[in-house]
Amino acid sequence: MELNQIYTQILTEHNNSSRNKHHIDNPTVSLKGVNPSCGDEITLELREKDGIIEDAGFTGIGCAISQASASIMIDLIKGKTTKEALHLANLFFGMIKGEVTDEKQLEELDEAIALKDISHMPARVKCAVLGWHTLENAVKGEKK
Repeated sequence: MELNQIYTQILTEHNNSSRNKHHIDNPTVSLKGVNPSCGDEITLELREKDGIIEDAGFTGIGCAISQASASIMIDLIKGKTTKEALHLANLFFGMIKGEVTDEKQLEELDEAIALKDISHMPARVKCAVLGWHTLENAVKGEKK
């Protein structure tokens, strides 16, 4: 199986899975993110205790890229500190912008690497970063 096929499979699995697409019990943060250019909307819920993201989930509608990206992100941030989650978000933004290309560095992103080539599709970049920007705002305290 070629790498592109593996990446496509990862995105398809996350888009079709409800594993992370649900409300969580007792969220400490709930924040809506919107991509007005294509209509993607998510509401990210986090339960944080002592600086650690104990649980996370999202609900919303959107294209396969926005939904898969949010799901992959949630897999990555559960159990991490908010500082680690922000580091991962910044690494993801760097990858999407083409500023971080070192494969060793990108290994931290695990399955999110499947979105690396989105940078070559400018119309889809906002879809891929929607969940990550919402996370960044939620962790920094911009609750809505």
